[in-house]
Amino acid sequence: MKNFKLVFGGTLVVFVVLLALMAPILPIPAPDIPDMAGELRGPSAAHLLGQDEEGRDVLSRVVYGARLSLLIGFVTVALSMSLGTLIGLMAGYFGGKIDEAFVFVSDIFMAFPSILLIIALAAFMPPSILNIILVLSAVGWVSYARIVRGQVLALRKLVYVQAAQTLGYGAPRILGRHILPNILGPVIVNSTLSVAGVIIAETTLSFLGIGVPPGTPSWGAMLDAGVAFLLVAPHLSIVPGIAIMITVLGFNFLGDGLRDRYDVR
Repeated sequence: MKNFKLVFGGTLVVFVVLLALMAPILPIPAPDIPDMAGELRGPSAAHLLGQDEEGRDVLSRVVYGARLSLLIGFVTVALSMSLGTLIGLMAGYFGGKIDEAFVFVSDIFMAFPSILLIIALAAFMPPSILNIILVLSAVGWVSYARIVRGQVLALRKLVYVQAAQTLGYGAPRILGRHILPNILGPVIVNSTLSVAGVIIAETTLSFLGIGVPPGTPSWGAMLDAGVAFLLVAPHLSIVPGIAIMITVLGFNFLGDGLRDRYDVR
């Protein structure tokens, strides 16, 4: 197969997305209905992946957890990409003080591991889906801005861009018609890979108890709850762990496949 990574990653991503979208119509119990008589039970005909410490269906919570992870992943990437692309375009094209300010700010962000910044910001905010998205976006825009800035610095020296400047075209037209279309490849590849990173970050926050509100179906929260019962009910941790692995693997393979397909460096 010419591009195995693209096909394999795309297949995994489509599978997870379809599963998440079809959650309301799948023949599975509601994810928040407890059954204390069935707590910590293993797989059965009624509960294919077993039940958790409150008797809730593990399969249902994994499927609805996929909806949450994908929602946070896609919205965060959209916000980060939009903000980062705008800032990168301005810094790379106009240069001067704008570029110097961007480099200074981005160097501060890059001086610390992103997960530490995310945890530090999330720790001061009440658990909510909106706050997670805002925190992840506040840290995630930097990578997009740096990629876009680098591309713009190279493109603005090309003949057709300089010709447009000579003809008196304004910056919005030059950026929108001559530069932006030529940087979409690296941005799309980075966006695909970033979804996997966002899902891991959201899972980490929920595992630490500073992510989504308690009771919300979340892969990270399921991992956290399953640790206490690892010896008696290992499926509580194994199932969400496999779900995370499949999803992250899918987006990583898809991103690598797109990079190879469009020869993005």
